[in-house]
Amino acid sequence: MGVTPLDSPAQTSAPTTRRAGTPTAASTSAAPLAHGGDHVAAALQAQGVSCVFTLCGGHISPILAAAKARGLRIVDTRDEVTAVFAADAHARLTGRPGVAAVTAGPGITNTITALKNAQLAQSPLVLLGGAAPTALQGRGALQDIPQRPLVAPHVKRFFACRRVRDLAPAVADAFALAAAGVPGPVFIECPVDLLYDEASIRQWYADAGGKGTAIADRALRWVLNRHVARMFAGSRGVAIPPAHPPAAPLPGDGALRAAAAALQRAARPLMVIGSQALVQVGQPGQAGRADALAQAVERLGIPVYLSGMARGLL
Repeated sequence: MGVTPLDSPAQTSAPTTRRAGTPTAASTSAAPLAHGGDHVAAALQAQGVSCVFTLCGGHISPILAAAKARGLRIVDTRDEVTAVFAADAHARLTGRPGVAAVTAGPGITNTITALKNAQLAQSPLVLLGGAAPTALQGRGALQDIPQRPLVAPHVKRFFACRRVRDLAPAVADAFALAAAGVPGPVFIECPVDLLYDEASIRQWYADAGGKGTAIADRALRWVLNRHVARMFAGSRGVAIPPAHPPAAPLPGDGALRAAAAALQRAARPLMVIGSQALVQVGQPGQAGRADALAQAVERLGIPVYLSGMARGLL
């Protein structure tokens, strides 16, 4: 599931299972970003991501190489579905969105079972998916399929990036959305020609335009040059958005009064606590919520059943 030279610039290598230190604030400096993959890696680092689960592929190699260089751990699995299951598990254990990155086409189709599982389990995760070059989508490029119709039903939002400068904001928005309200998975489509360095991409499009002198040949080169200029416009000096932990979801006053009235009327009340009771426990400032919930249950003194990630609360 790699990318051949006919479909992208030379592939940046990304090693297999990685072990590296947790990223620090010092490593998110304002140093120039090398390429689109580095934009994504810097945005992940700003969100406090410590590891990325993946099955390495040419479409996403710049993300993996840049993330490793920034100190993130890259865990290379044997199947894309395993990478997304691992990101889901990471989210459930930490309370923060897990991250997986997979290559285009069949790499993304392989994730659907795990993606749907995360949606139904209301588990926050961000899936980075490769895609064919922007100018070749729908034209038979390597591993090019319509990815939105396949993925969109199973995620809270499908982000389709078309300019390098949009990559980092998309990551920040995806993290906020994955953890907001009812948590769930979010997908970011990252075309391969947005991820490699500008010089390589410009050369690749120049080669694709050929050297013919006919009007059609010159028109093709003009269109491709204009397309590349739009892709990289404003990509230098992009500010990486900071992380903004979502506010804990709180019930309205009306819902609280209704619940209290129902408890007072009940002859034999029973409480069922599920995974959503512990949403965002891993977020900053939320560490004491589990203890507070346990204390409230004990004060009520009614039978309680625990399910999902709430098991072990009492």
